[in-house]
Amino acid sequence: MSRLTLISHHLCPYVQRAAITLLEKGVPFERINIDLANKPDWFLKISPLGKVPLLRIEEEDGSEAVLFESSVICEYLAADPLTRARHRGWMEFGSSVLSDLWGYETAQDALQLDAKRKALIAKFATIESALTDGPYFAGSSFGLVDAVFAPVFRYFDLFDTLGDSGIFDGLERVKRWRKALSARASVRAAVGPDYPQRLMEFLEKHSSILLRQSAAA
Repeated sequence: MSRLTLISHHLCPYVQRAAITLLEKGVPFERINIDLANKPDWFLKISPLGKVPLLRIEEEDGSEAVLFESSVICEYLAADPLTRARHRGWMEFGSSVLSDLWGYETAQDALQLDAKRKALIAKFATIESALTDGPYFAGSSFGLVDAVFAPVFRYFDLFDTLGDSGIFDGLERVKRWRKALSARASVRAAVGPDYPQRLMEFLEKHSSILLRQSAAA
């Protein structure tokens, strides 16, 4: 059996995708968190892009391979090539949601925050039209798209404590999907217990208007 090591960071949503997929598959793996502000030399030697996640695969014969990019890692672990191909586009759509989410959480003024809020509303409305009755993206089976969006929804567990954004208003399928993903054992296990604290510290570091609005309320 191959020995798998997931090179990670405490907050990275792309790492969470890979961790969730590994946990769902029941594949044993070791996880190593690194400091992205002070990347170790051994990491830079094996990471072509200098980013996480990386999946290091060590075979019994002593050979070794390294996979980078979360979508590639998830697809390597997926068993069904047809489902994998059909869901690839929605995985990329999830990455575009994360891009807007980055702008939303690091916004420093109300205008920028509102622009990213509207972008997120539009993205989730698109997803609402693609969802079935669930509980997961493709119906009854948890899949790669679920692993991509579970970290997205996790951000809002903290954001909701800072105020009502209204981003999910009227999106009943999205809200049911979010609830189902948050209850999944693999999703809960994909981050450490200090995740909310680390995310709050991230918002403080970036002088997020989300925090300032919450304090003023």
